[in-house]
Amino acid sequence: MQLIRRLLPYLRPYWKEALIAPFLMLLEVAMDLAQPRLMQQIVDVGIAQLDMGIVMRTGLLMVGLALVGMVGGVGNCVLGVRAGQGYGADLRDALYRKIQSLSFGNLDALGTGELVTRLTNDVTQIQEVVLISLRILVRAPLMMIGSLVMMIITSPKLALLLLALVPIVLVGLTIVVKYAHALFSAVQKAIDDVNTVVQENLASVRVIKAFVRQHYERNRFARANETLTARSIRAERTVALFGPFLMISLNLGIVGVIWFGGVDVTRGNAHVGQIMASINYLTTTLMSLMQVGMLLTRVSRAQASAERVLQVLDAEPMVVDAPEAVTTLPRQGSVALEGVTFSYGTDGEEPVLDRVDLRIEPGQTVAILGATGSGKSTLAHLIPRFYDVKAGRLMVDNMDVREIQQQALRRQVAIVMQEPFLFSGTIAENLRYGRPEATDEEVILAAKLAQAHDFIMSFPEGYNTMLGQRGVNVSGGQKQRLAIARALVMRPAILILDDSTSSVDVETEALIQKALEENLNDCTRIVVAQRISTVLSADSIIVLDGARVVAQGTHNELMKSSKIYREIYESQLGNGVVVHG
Repeated sequence: MQLIRRLLPYLRPYWKEALIAPFLMLLEVAMDLAQPRLMQQIVDVGIAQLDMGIVMRTGLLMVGLALVGMVGGVGNCVLGVRAGQGYGADLRDALYRKIQSLSFGNLDALGTGELVTRLTNDVTQIQEVVLISLRILVRAPLMMIGSLVMMIITSPKLALLLLALVPIVLVGLTIVVKYAHALFSAVQKAIDDVNTVVQENLASVRVIKAFVRQHYERNRFARANETLTARSIRAERTVALFGPFLMISLNLGIVGVIWFGGVDVTRGNAHVGQIMASINYLTTTLMSLMQVGMLLTRVSRAQASAERVLQVLDAEPMVVDAPEAVTTLPRQGSVALEGVTFSYGTDGEEPVLDRVDLRIEPGQTVAILGATGSGKSTLAHLIPRFYDVKAGRLMVDNMDVREIQQQALRRQVAIVMQEPFLFSGTIAENLRYGRPEATDEEVILAAKLAQAHDFIMSFPEGYNTMLGQRGVNVSGGQKQRLAIARALVMRPAILILDDSTSSVDVETEALIQKALEENLNDCTRIVVAQRISTVLSADSIIVLDGARVVAQGTHNELMKSSKIYREIYESQLGNGVVVHG
């Protein structure tokens, strides 16, 4: 319970419900415990003496107490549900906010499938334990202790049978709970794997169909699903063994009460109603113990979930703002890398960028070129500080990015990713995503610069056209142009295009470049590209190879000085003719 206890502060807003609910349950338990004694009164006094007055009065009293108990039970249920559901909602909200605050490095380590499981299934497991605790965890111990006390009062001799059975049941319960935690931890991990497979399949369904890999993916899902099924069966089977064990103990207890009680009745040392009440209290005690056992297995599963939730809540973002971080930038647009080294893993891992020195002046158009895996996108992701450099420093507007508030930095740096992501909603809402207050004129201008306005207006609803999930109803090239327009709406000082025109035809790409050159004179543009035609007119071209900057200059300069650049040019455009311009 220690891990779950750490999450109890989220129950604080509902402390009144959580406090009143147990008292209402106590009322229900008291009324339930009185029933067997009243039944004994009816049998041993009313029926034995043929006194219908006692039978009627006691029967009416039993009905009245049952109604009072019902009020307590219903009130407990209502307040418990309100507290439990509110607790779950607040915990889920806190977990979501924490995920939003984490850095790219944290998210890379956790994975999408795991985060989905923790945000949904794991929170649900914890929430249900809180909900059950406000009812069963209060009711079961009270009923168990109350029934034991009442049985001792009713028949001290027969109560000895119950005192002998309880330790045996507790031993069995302890064994079950001991193994349940590890088993349910494995179940939650299997749920992670299923969610990961499903998430990947849904996100890449077109790729799967294009490569006719449905059979492979079905088998992949089947393996994950079978693992989840096997682990769930094993865990539930272990828990289920406790039920028959308890029923055997209960039946042995009932047989013992009937046997020894029956002997006392025949000898005149006990009454039939007394035996009936004792059986009732025995059954109630052991069934309450069974409920405690079931709850403890749920707690064990929730413990595993709490451990996973706390792993996220306790995670410290790898990228954090300095205490005195700068909140405003002069909007110059300069970028400088001074001895920058970066790797995604531990310090001993081979760096993706190694001692890179680079300077980009305000208003320049700088292209980054290199083979796949040379560190182009990594360099682009370091500028808005998605990751922190391992060594050296990265400067924006002559300030180390670690000294700039992340939000302030990212308001000045807009990046268009390799794989553009569009949200469900209208085109206009997507274009305003980074700057909701943008006017219609600003949105339309950005779309025109990105060569998106014409195809947007070809839709019947224009800018109010609804986009499907992930922009499913527009083409890859249209997605990229919308993503560029979304970045332009932000009016950034630095615009990073990370291979963001790869799905756009050469003619449209040229129009985009021309529009940006003519209208964004005060914006520094950093273009990460695979196609060399994209970078020919850049003020400076940076060539990356082996995690290092191996060449830098204009196209004409690099054609003369860089063998790697000439090889890239000739492989894509031909014989190496020098372009003047």
